Amino acid sequence: MKTLMVQGTTSDAGKSTLVAALCRAFANRGLNVAPFKPQNMALNSAVTDDGGEIGRAQALQAIAAKVAPETDFNPILLKPNSDTGAQVIIHGKAISNMEAGAYHDYKKVAMDAVLTSHNRLAKRFDLLLVEGAGSPAEINLRANDIANMGYAEAVDCPVIIIADIDKGGVFAHLVGTLALLSESEQARVKGFVINRFRGDISLLQSGLDWLEQYTGKPVLGVLPYLHDLALDAEDAIAIDNTLTNASVNIAVLLVPHISNHTDFDALRLHPNININYVAHTQAIPDVDLIILPGSKNVLSDLAFLKNEGWDTQIKRHLRYGGKVLGICGGMQMLGNSINDPLGVESSLQHMPGLALSDFTSTLTAQKILSNVTATMQLNNQQTLCSGYEIHAGISQGEALNKPFLSFNEHPNGFTADGFISDDNAIAGTYLHGLFDQASATLQILKWLKADTVTNPVNINKHREQQLERLAAMCETHLNIAHIIKIYEGHNHERTK
Repeated sequence: MKTLMVQGTTSDAGKSTLVAALCRAFANRGLNVAPFKPQNMALNSAVTDDGGEIGRAQALQAIAAKVAPETDFNPILLKPNSDTGAQVIIHGKAISNMEAGAYHDYKKVAMDAVLTSHNRLAKRFDLLLVEGAGSPAEINLRANDIANMGYAEAVDCPVIIIADIDKGGVFAHLVGTLALLSESEQARVKGFVINRFRGDISLLQSGLDWLEQYTGKPVLGVLPYLHDLALDAEDAIAIDNTLTNASVNIAVLLVPHISNHTDFDALRLHPNININYVAHTQAIPDVDLIILPGSKNVLSDLAFLKNEGWDTQIKRHLRYGGKVLGICGGMQMLGNSINDPLGVESSLQHMPGLALSDFTSTLTAQKILSNVTATMQLNNQQTLCSGYEIHAGISQGEALNKPFLSFNEHPNGFTADGFISDDNAIAGTYLHGLFDQASATLQILKWLKADTVTNPVNINKHREQQLERLAAMCETHLNIAHIIKIYEGHNHERTK
């Protein structure tokens, strides 16, 4: 198998997007290609067909490559649950919570998992397109590195480095990154890509010429700034979505450990829906719906919510006729209490909930991971929908006798999920991806405003359009022939 790795000068340089773009470009050329990220740290994740959990970016890249997402595409996933700790997921399964220092010592074991996945994929794919993490020049993280050059050296693959010119300092970023690498790592770098360029490319040419002469490395392309590019985010939240002519207004509470905020992408893209992301110190505005999102540390985020005074504001919102929806951890917050006796997510073992619905939730060591199809019970109608579950916890109580979803078949044998309150004002579900189906979104909008007539965004169709747009950008603005020579030539040298 041929391997090509994309590393970046910084976080958010464009690694995820470039790998997705190349996956689609090469898949369109008929190659059997797969994405790979040795180690990812993110709270947006996806459930694979083989019943594991990987970073959302790798699931998107798999779609770009036209293959089903699988756990080997992201063998190590770290999900932060505090400022210094994270849940460690290996080959799709959570093994434990670790503090940063302990995980640093664990990296040698983690590298074995990375190489195992790499070797399995090598037997099935023609080309592996690998995404690094952060920057390879982080001096304090270079010992036992498995995410950037440590991996590249272990599997002996070529590297291209991408940098974001939109933030400024692109030449310093590229030259400085290269200078901080070892001699063998510098030799492994085969070229640069400059991302998010605006303006007249001729004005950049003298800089490109200097960069190539100074480093001896070619510039493989300058990618334009793509306005309105919207794809599943790895972690960052796009909060600039305020619309003045929206017919539906929704508030999403930005708790510190929010997870799977990609749940709201289809809503954010709709021209008549205004998403208000409510952050620390902000009051919840006057909206039609308040959403309590998923959380990687539910008890801690519930304490944060109460400290912000949002619990009082939610109850006031309900008194004035508003609606509330809790998703996954957000649903758990709506109940009477949340218990974490095993310390699955934090040292907090118990916390009273918002008591807006009669049930309790208990976190368990066994995480539920499943892709499911369900029937949504809303507006006296049954609507087919699908999505995925990622949660540690079981909810029980009287309120769940009036479920939000019912299952014909569930991998864990469940027959129903969530609840809808007797007054039809509060709903909760463990299902992520609910708004990805236009029919389900339409019913929820009718739940908010019966007279609302709107056409929900088809997020799957939109995603495909964006991936094809990225592939076309690669074909136009990258030297694809040179990139092919890089991985073909390196593979030839390895087999001599």
